[in-house]
Amino acid sequence: MDSDALKRFAMIILILSGIFAFASMQSGERAEEMIESTVFFSETHIEAHEEAAETFAIFSYVIAVLAIVSLWADFTKKSFAMILTEITLGLCIVSLYFAQKTGTTGGEIRHEEIRPSFVVPESEHHD
Repeated sequence: MDSDALKRFAMIILILSGIFAFASMQSGERAEEMIESTVFFSETHIEAHEEAAETFAIFSYVIAVLAIVSLWADFTKKSFAMILTEITLGLCIVSLYFAQKTGTTGGEIRHEEIRPSFVVPESEHHD
């Protein structure tokens, strides 16, 4: 696979990622409603996850739009095609932070042992 084909394939993957980010955001409200009555429900952790997910989704949408424009610029041989591709990929690297934050805050909803404030109960200490 040559570099142009690889670059175009990457842009298509980024476009699909934006679509899947939208689908993920749509499922969040239903998920929140499902766990509101459970023992581990915490409004604080839900809100932190929701905010992280919204930020990550916005990055994903912007990246998807830039990927579409990058593909168009590449196919039409525009002079700015390479710089647009580099900007798109640069934003992908930045978005990794928000992806990690979204995943971690989502895990903290259900797994109190990964929360920064978690303390192992005395009865569970093993020597």
